[in-house]
Amino acid sequence: NGVIEPIVVRPFPGGAFELVAGERRFRASVRAGLKKIPAVCRVMDDRKSLEIALIENIQREDINPLECAEAYKRLIEEFRLTQEQVAERVGKRRSTVANTLRLLSLPEPILKSLAAEEITEGHARAILSLQDQRAQMRLWQQVLLRGLSVRDTEGLARSPESLKSQRRKLNVARATAGVDANLANVEDKLRRFLGTRVAITRSGGSKGRIEIDFYDDEDLMRILDLMSQI
Repeated sequence: NGVIEPIVVRPFPGGAFELVAGERRFRASVRAGLKKIPAVCRVMDDRKSLEIALIENIQREDINPLECAEAYKRLIEEFRLTQEQVAERVGKRRSTVANTLRLLSLPEPILKSLAAEEITEGHARAILSLQDQRAQMRLWQQVLLRGLSVRDTEGLARSPESLKSQRRKLNVARATAGVDANLANVEDKLRRFLGTRVAITRSGGSKGRIEIDFYDDEDLMRILDLMSQI
């Protein structure tokens, strides 16, 4: 059926046009071999062009929450917009914009974990409810090591004493199972390489078990493809 929503371009010297918004639609039309697609031509300066590009990027369905937060931050800092004005431009509630921006205050290791999709935005928000960064780091480590759900993470965030208790239990369990520092290091490398939760446990002697989580058929195929490269 071709491209339904027009791309946005602006006039460029020499009779050419510069793409402002709709890069994904443009690339898809090229792959499909389309000769013509609808476009809206607008005269605008570099500043306005960047603003439109940022807003369109935010409205992508597959945008990473950190990418979204960084885009909000740029709109506020570079274009002197308030959170309310940003919300109006992107069609979101102000509270949504504010909560997304708060993600940027998390410790760097947690931000990297969120960007790598080791944790979800829901996990990050639960961790963010803790005021102390050391407590945030402890809870984040629990999420990774135990594969906690968002609900479980929220529960631990509401009960710091429970978090300490769970941490003690986990340390005892890991020691009892014989998961030494070297094994934990291997587990961490596999988790980062595969982009999912990995658990290694010993069952006695030199025997053990490796558990690798996947979330759907597509994720399973992704993991198998990565394992074939090892």
